[in-house]
Amino acid sequence: MRKITFYDTTLRDGEQTIGVNFSNQEKVSIAEALEAYGVDAIETGFPAASEKDFRAVQAIAKTIQHSKVVGLARMVRKDIDAVIEATRGAVHPAIHIFIATSPVHRESKLHMSKKEILDKITADITYVKNYMDDIIFSPEDATRTEPEFLIQAVQRAIDAGAKMINIPDTVGYATPDEFGQIFENFSNQIKEFNEIGWSTHTHNDLGLANANALAGIEHGATEVQGTINGIGERAGNVDLIETAVALQVRQNKFQVSTNIDLVQSKKISNQVARMSKIAIAPNKPIMGRNAFAHESGIHQDGYLKNPETYEILNPAMVGAKASLPLGKLSGSHAVMSKLNEMGYEIGKEDMQIIFPHFKAVAEEVDIVDEGQLESMMASIYEKRVVNG
Repeated sequence: MRKITFYDTTLRDGEQTIGVNFSNQEKVSIAEALEAYGVDAIETGFPAASEKDFRAVQAIAKTIQHSKVVGLARMVRKDIDAVIEATRGAVHPAIHIFIATSPVHRESKLHMSKKEILDKITADITYVKNYMDDIIFSPEDATRTEPEFLIQAVQRAIDAGAKMINIPDTVGYATPDEFGQIFENFSNQIKEFNEIGWSTHTHNDLGLANANALAGIEHGATEVQGTINGIGERAGNVDLIETAVALQVRQNKFQVSTNIDLVQSKKISNQVARMSKIAIAPNKPIMGRNAFAHESGIHQDGYLKNPETYEILNPAMVGAKASLPLGKLSGSHAVMSKLNEMGYEIGKEDMQIIFPHFKAVAEEVDIVDEGQLESMMASIYEKRVVNG
């Protein structure tokens, strides 16, 4: 199977989420968890941004033993020098260097011509090559860049020494077919396509981040960049947990493997949620509390007969648990199962008497908890409706 590597940017792009400010101690803790999770590369920060960021990258570089420790840099010499210095103590240091290539960025932000950008790519990556061997290059806003110029920019980076080309959908603009076509273009026009790595970096502004990352993999990408829980600028980045699970559940389609230890998903998701102070939405795929919960009677009945009727993955695979919350839509099968789990000896005949009582309780509350079930059963037994 083709191996797909995972590159996490929770500590850099994720920290750009409004209101998120990890302490350096939290950053080291998250980096250690990411390494244990099987993440291949950890983007630890933007060392030139502040002294705090520099120290965080430096501390992580001294801690991580197996994953690549990556620092981010613009094509500005002070940025590059800061990454070189901050990652010096890493076992596997790497630099992620970027410059915008789209027309709106060239004209409105950089005030640079195409030629100036191409020459800058050559000059700065050549400079980096004197100090670091593992170079990741990103043409920022790649998905809004003219295809022919994007090819030229990427080729310049490869010629200068970049080993990984990352394609950012910086503003979440692309559709899956468009994003996949970018990699097809590279495959057809760049002779070194099979000799270097190709990464996806997708944002979720249109809700397409995971679909785009998977499209990239289908069309030749070898790595996914993203964050835990999908935190990041605006609507966030692709959630690495969702991508890893999709590749596993649909392995028959994608035919790839990863180093991710999926059982640790719930643990690391909860850690990032706690440290970022961003709660996980109940309906979030994979990690939301409703992802493996079934309240509808039809779904509960099917689940109790065979979990595969309504679950496409075993929740234990990602360190989660299934639940059958009882509410007004629940059926007698689920109520009977819960009562027996609580220690009552209930059969189908008993449910003919119990279930109307349950429905009366459920009409008054959102979810019927164990205390309410116990009160209900006590009331029923008092009336000697059920022989105990």
